[in-house]
Amino acid sequence: MQNTVQDQSPPKNWDRSGLPGWAYFSDELLELEKEELFRKHWQLACHVSDVPEPGNYMTFDVGEERALIVRGRDNVVRAFHNLCRHRGSRVVADEQGMCKSALICPYHGWAYNLDGTLRGAAQPKSFPPLDPVEYGLKPLDMEIWQGFIFVRFKDSDQPSVAEIMGRFDAELAPYELADMVPADTLVWADETAVNWKAIRDVDNEGYHVAMAHPALQDLYGKGYVDEPFEGGAARSFAPFNNGPGSLWSVRAYKSTLPEAEWLPESHRNAWLYYGMFPNTVIGVYPDSMIFYQEFPDGTGKSRLRGASYKYRNESRELRLARYLSGRIDRITAEEDQMLTIWSCEAALSSAFDGIILSDLEYGVKSYHDQLRDLFPVLTLEEPPAPGTLAEVNAEMLAERE
Repeated sequence: MQNTVQDQSPPKNWDRSGLPGWAYFSDELLELEKEELFRKHWQLACHVSDVPEPGNYMTFDVGEERALIVRGRDNVVRAFHNLCRHRGSRVVADEQGMCKSALICPYHGWAYNLDGTLRGAAQPKSFPPLDPVEYGLKPLDMEIWQGFIFVRFKDSDQPSVAEIMGRFDAELAPYELADMVPADTLVWADETAVNWKAIRDVDNEGYHVAMAHPALQDLYGKGYVDEPFEGGAARSFAPFNNGPGSLWSVRAYKSTLPEAEWLPESHRNAWLYYGMFPNTVIGVYPDSMIFYQEFPDGTGKSRLRGASYKYRNESRELRLARYLSGRIDRITAEEDQMLTIWSCEAALSSAFDGIILSDLEYGVKSYHDQLRDLFPVLTLEEPPAPGTLAEVNAEMLAERE
């Protein structure tokens, strides 16, 4: 197996200050983020197994954008804007479902073939002739990597998903992720009252695991390694601690997990996490895989979304192990939610004068650097004058050229 481990040593002298506090409460910055990050960067929509048969579809909202992923009658998966060409209604209202032969807009009944072409308008004589391609659903950039379907709403200079994540292909090959199937019926969703970047901050370092996550510390805390972001992606490797574990959930999981003989020995008792800028995490376990992500719904509110997948021919032992690993994950998510709330509220305190990052939090710094590359305005301790943030940011970008 190809070694993907990076040098973990941070530079001797590096900026430990993190983002300025105002970055988590600025409505003007949020508008830039929605445009530059959530419209112009790849977003994980679902897995190919979520649309297994012709006519199966998934919908996926990011801010004001709406995506529709559908498997055509030719078995090809395609992605479109979920937007009727007549009046802009959602063509599909449900999050997931089956459509046998055509997608029918619920507003006026315009019909689209599963390849996105217009089948026909309701009462067609009331319109001039409509070209089925010109008036078909607008396609989205789409790419499939390791079975995951990524979409992008606007063109950008961001490389392909394969280029960003390709260095992990050899490590992931034994897991056969593309052949996994949904463990649950629907992609889950949740909300939390924090800025989306606070969720990324807690997720990009393992320094807090020992104190804040007893189950994770018991499972793999001694050997956990975070790699910084490089080229838009990061990796964390979590080999299990020796021994049975002291917490019930960890003891039960480790004693139940069967030997994953299809994996190299180094990965049979380990969890892997892959982060993709700006907001996607894929977790790969011996028993299952997951993904999760967050999207801004205002400066102080975020929408979380994710799913879990299992092996197609899952044994009873593997199923129980998957349940237990999911239980550990759910406990961890609840613990992280409170940490993000505390972090966000701190920036509003009169005593808050910034943060100082540990060497063990260099992953946070490397993520912030990617944000600062797009938004150099984040290097300012104080926000620009009201109404000028986008202009100031553009000027700072121009000065780099």
